Order: sequence, then structure tokens, then C-alpha cells
Amino acid sequence: MEKIASFTVDHTKLMPGLYVSRKDSRDGVTVTTFDLRFTAPNREPVMDVPAMHTIEHLGATFLRNGESKDDIVYFGPMGCRTGFYLLMFGDKTSEDVLPLVKRMCRDIIDYEGAIPGAAPSECGNWQSQDLGMAKHYVRNYLAELTSACRQTYPQA
Repeated sequence: MEKIASFTVDHTKLMPGLYVSRKDSRDGVTVTTFDLRFTAPNREPVMDVPAMHTIEHLGATFLRNGESKDDIVYFGPMGCRTGFYLLMFGDKTSEDVLPLVKRMCRDIIDYEGAIPGAAPSECGNWQSQDLGMAKHYVRNYLAELTSACRQTYPQA
């Protein structure tokens, strides 16, 4: 079986950042997948599930209601619990979406109130939410994006 591209990235060298993970084109439409890597894989603890769930709900709500809503395909967590995937229509770069991702982070940090979509009729695990811890992770990630945003995967 052929190894998929994401498994060729050296995760022992991967640091928090905003990376283009892949670009897929079909019938003249390109979808760019971004890796929003919040923690350093295999060197930092994985993210807490309720906090990730809250980031997913708030991030998806922000992205699908913002100025780029028509470009958003998907926003959701990585199985390894070190970050999130953002899929967008268009042949985009990390530099193209960095301002959007920073606005999303600020929106999550500033958010107060009930978590959108966190009701039994709206979510399969609606009680698994942690806004305080979500803000902690997002503050750390925004600091990374503001200081030395890494945008190129390390070589394997």
C-alpha cells in the first residue's frame, strides 16, 4: 500500500504553525488543505478533547459566517489531537489564509456565552466542551502565528 503524503512529513521535527498540507484539483476546482498545527507532535501533550471540540464548534461557526464563508469546505480536528484541518476552495498559500486564521483565533479568545451547536439535538457529544481550555490553546497558537509562523513542513 502506498504511503499517504501526510505520513511522509517528519513529525519529530514538526512545530506549531500553519502549513499547506495538500492541494487537490478536479474539474477545474482546487481545494487547499491547511494543517493548523497547535502543538509539537510527540514532544508536547496532545490537546484535551473537550477543548478541541469547543475550538471546532467556535472555529467552524466563525469561518462559515465570515467574509470567506463561500471558500470554506471544512474545519475540524486532527485525529492525533495536535491541531486542526482547514479545507478551502482555491489554490491558496499559508500567507493567503494567515490573516483569516488569526481573526478566527481572536474571535475564539474573545468569545463568551453558550457554545454554538452544543445542544443534544445539534451535536453527538454536546456536553464535551471546555471554553476556558480552548482559549488557552488558541492563545498559545496565536502567539506562535504572531511571532514566527512556520509555513513549510520540515524535510523528512
